[in-house]
Amino acid sequence: MRKHLSDQDLLEYASSRSMDAGRVGRKVIEETAERYPELSRMQIDPLQGGFLALLIKLIGATRVLEIGTFTGLSSLSMAQALPEGGALVCCDISEEFTSHARQAWEEAGVADRITLLIGPALRTLEDLEGPFDMAFLDADKPNYPSYLERLTELVRPGGVIVADNTLWSGRVIDPGDRTRSTEAIRRFNDLAAASPDLEVVVLPFADGVTLMRRR
Repeated sequence: MRKHLSDQDLLEYASSRSMDAGRVGRKVIEETAERYPELSRMQIDPLQGGFLALLIKLIGATRVLEIGTFTGLSSLSMAQALPEGGALVCCDISEEFTSHARQAWEEAGVADRITLLIGPALRTLEDLEGPFDMAFLDADKPNYPSYLERLTELVRPGGVIVADNTLWSGRVIDPGDRTRSTEAIRRFNDLAAASPDLEVVVLPFADGVTLMRRR
């Protein structure tokens, strides 16, 4: 009997016992890997998609915000979990990547639930009005601290903020890594942990997922 399983072994086991990405979700995963082999790591893990979908159902979310859409796996997972009449607002800077997301939304029959706003997300967020029940952050890392400040304003008390990549492949605990993105994620983690407005748990799966409840 093997005593030491690789992280990939455990991830595959966990995924096999969790909510499935569905036919369209699997298609997004496959086509993203084919079109963007060097960038497909930007896509969430399917396990995270199930996690986000379950969160929406657990808190009864009807209005959700996403920062960073890429080719659409996370938005697809969340939109499919919304109840009838629910709405998802997606912010992204790329017309190219999100064109594939649009196709997936149409194919899955959830396009009518989604509003896509193209442009620098910090500017987009300035014009948005809350409250949102939940927000998912998976965008440009240098702006994570600024995103946190604005999302804390937009999400209602009792609502949830989820942030991806908060362990950053372990670089957050490497004292020799002083790159801009790593420093920004460290700052984000420190701000979240110290915020009187948030209850925070950092989950060590995928690339680090931080779950925050707005007080």
